Amino acid sequence: MLGRTANDLYWLSRYIERAENMARLIEAGYRIALLPRAGDDRNQEWTSTLESAGCAAQYHAKHGTLDTRNVVDFLLFDASNPSSIHACLATARRNARAQRTALTREMWESLNSSWLEFQTIKPDTLRPDALPRILDWIKERSAAYRGALLNTILRNDTYFFSQLGTFLERADNTARILDVKYYVLLPSTSMIGSGVDNAQWEAILRSVSAHRSYRWVYKDSYRSWRIADYLILNRAMPRSLRACYGEIESTLDDLSSLYGEEMPCAKTARSTLALLDKGDIDTIFQSGLHEFLIEFIARNNRVAHEISEAYHFNS
Repeated sequence: MLGRTANDLYWLSRYIERAENMARLIEAGYRIALLPRAGDDRNQEWTSTLESAGCAAQYHAKHGTLDTRNVVDFLLFDASNPSSIHACLATARRNARAQRTALTREMWESLNSSWLEFQTIKPDTLRPDALPRILDWIKERSAAYRGALLNTILRNDTYFFSQLGTFLERADNTARILDVKYYVLLPSTSMIGSGVDNAQWEAILRSVSAHRSYRWVYKDSYRSWRIADYLILNRAMPRSLRACYGEIESTLDDLSSLYGEEMPCAKTARSTLALLDKGDIDTIFQSGLHEFLIEFIARNNRVAHEISEAYHFNS
């Protein structure tokens, strides 16, 4: 497969996944913002949402102070924000058009119809009570595209590069949500490891659609170390770092078999998976959760860079 084709398919999946993740972040932030708070804490959740999305500086440069309507508009509709849902869907559709012949009809129609429907939403007339429905719709459309891909595409390099884009983006998002929210939502670092308001921990789990499944697994109230264990090391949780790297490592092995050569990115992914397999949440907390997550994000970026180099994405 040509490097440009592989690049477009990879980033198409990354942007679809990013749009869904952004919808989850906005939903979690909106729920917390509705809770009664006093003083400077009233916008704390929007601070963590913007930092999780990696666009806090850009928002403040444009809007200055935090305001729920401005934050939602910036993350949902602002075309100048490359991480907004509008920008993600637009870029995904542009990549899909460029590689139309590599996609099945169901994949293209799912994505194209989502973009056309999204274009009909008028931000200026959006009522606050409509936001949850729009966010649910975005998650549903992402799931529809993912279902079309899984159910209609051949298990060839088109599928493999799409899988890599999905799970590298998902791993990055889960790590950033856990890192930023764990520290920003706590009133002070001295409270790390102690009990905090349940709504805050629910926000972390809801951001990765794990608030209900967490209860199935632990049958207990929210605990910081258990939430971290669930989102980092639990292979049964489909958005955990361990589950994502299981998929990444397997997909890179499939590409190695298809092309008859193992690239350095496969070895880096395998070593990252081994790190997660050997991981122990008590050890991670003792050495520093923040430090562990920052190292993981750097590793994830290294795998993404090595994939780009190995398969000539920029050629």
